Amino acid sequence: MWQAVHLQVIIAQMAAEKPYSDDDLLAYLDEMLPADRMSAIETALRRDEALRLRVAAVARRRDQGVHSVGEIWRRLRLSCPTRNQLGSFLLGTLDPTWTEYIEFHLRSVGCRLCAANLDDLERSMKTTPEATDRRRRFFESSAGHLRDLSSGKRR
Repeated sequence: MWQAVHLQVIIAQMAAEKPYSDDDLLAYLDEMLPADRMSAIETALRRDEALRLRVAAVARRRDQGVHSVGEIWRRLRLSCPTRNQLGSFLLGTLDPTWTEYIEFHLRSVGCRLCAANLDDLERSMKTTPEATDRRRRFFESSAGHLRDLSSGKRR
């Protein structure tokens, strides 16, 4: 019992001394921080045994079912825009307030999931010769089928 209490006191002291909050460490564990912040914590973990103990304690506490509102918010991605909103952002069709929010979310918050989603949408918007050819062949085959249907022919 003494060791558990003593360990909690040590962890509390470490938390007061370190620049990383428990929320930062939980976000690190969930890979939800911007890449530079993830790297900084990773570097600190390599050289700081006390920080490794603290991360283990934070993870253990979470795994036992102790959750903060912030953690639930992050885990369920309640502040993340939808894929449709990100697509509208790329097309420039969003309300200015939403545009500002998404820019803030991507640049200031540094949400890696939304950045990856946005990158995927950007790549899917680019037209390649293969995609153009595939669309043309699909349209031509569909147009022929629709022409037959409109004239009353059945295949």
